[in-house]
Amino acid sequence: MVTLSGDWIACARGVEGDVAAKILKSGAQAIVFQSDRLGQWDSALIATLSAVRDAARDRGVEFDQSGLPAPARKLLGLIEDSKPIPPPSPQPPLLERVGLWGLRVFDEATEAVALIGSTCLRGAAAIRGRSTMRGVDLLDCMKDAGAAALPIVTVINFLVGGILAFVGAVQLRRFGADIYVASMVGIAVVREMAALMTAIIMAGRTGGAYAASLATMQGNEEIDSLRTVGIPVFDYLVLPRVLALTAMMPILYLYGCAVGIFGGFVVSVLTLNLSPIVYVETTRIAVSGNQFMLGFAKSIAFGTLIAIAGCRVGLRAGRSSADIGRAATSAVVVSIIGIIVLDAVFALCANALGI
Repeated sequence: MVTLSGDWIACARGVEGDVAAKILKSGAQAIVFQSDRLGQWDSALIATLSAVRDAARDRGVEFDQSGLPAPARKLLGLIEDSKPIPPPSPQPPLLERVGLWGLRVFDEATEAVALIGSTCLRGAAAIRGRSTMRGVDLLDCMKDAGAAALPIVTVINFLVGGILAFVGAVQLRRFGADIYVASMVGIAVVREMAALMTAIIMAGRTGGAYAASLATMQGNEEIDSLRTVGIPVFDYLVLPRVLALTAMMPILYLYGCAVGIFGGFVVSVLTLNLSPIVYVETTRIAVSGNQFMLGFAKSIAFGTLIAIAGCRVGLRAGRSSADIGRAATSAVVVSIIGIIVLDAVFALCANALGI
């Protein structure tokens, strides 16, 4: 007979670790409780009773909880019904982890290549008018990726052009070559900065939005519903986004070139006292058509990369609300890394071609 009396509050009394051993030390065959004088109690009592019950079962001693308060018996029942937390699985060897990582990378690369191939095939069919893609979806995506992005593209490229002019002025002024600031700004903006900065902006703005939108549809089971009724998910969700961003990126690039050169123009005229006519003429002579063609090709590749990465990450996202944020973050990170790598590839190709 175990008599429970007084208050069993954890902060005041605590839980004795050897209470079960003390009770079972007498060699009893059964344990019963008397709780008439039990005062206030909390989890300290439940933890103690649970420890006594487990020890009694290990020794084959009967545990009679009929004398306990009803709430205590209910809590003990909940503890008994709950499954124990399994111990963490041991970490696999390094070679196995590397192999699993390689398999995941291979699977992801295979699915990405399949998505690119589907984009090329379905895009060609859409150009010929043989796709099930809706025109209104394409126009909405073009509006979101084009006109709606002009304010932030304007601000970023204008400031980048101004910063390039400031940096060039600080260095070239030492040699009395202030006039070459126009050439430096024009070539840097047209060849690299306009395409690169515009792509990074669109990766954070549009690529992340694509991933979040598709991840939300995945969580709400809207994509499963589309498949159930026979609507092709690729033509309905992916293709309009890829075509819209691929088509709008060159336009945004040309606009970013104009804004960036104008930013350098404003800084040069106001701080370097250059003549506006001289600045414009120097820029026209320095920037060739090959520079524009290189930046134009970059913008098309960047736009396709951002759209495919955003759609791919969104379609393979989980179904919880936390997965939406992770999908948007992953899409932005993958897009920016891909943009930098692709820009390096373009730089190597341009160097080999002498552009």
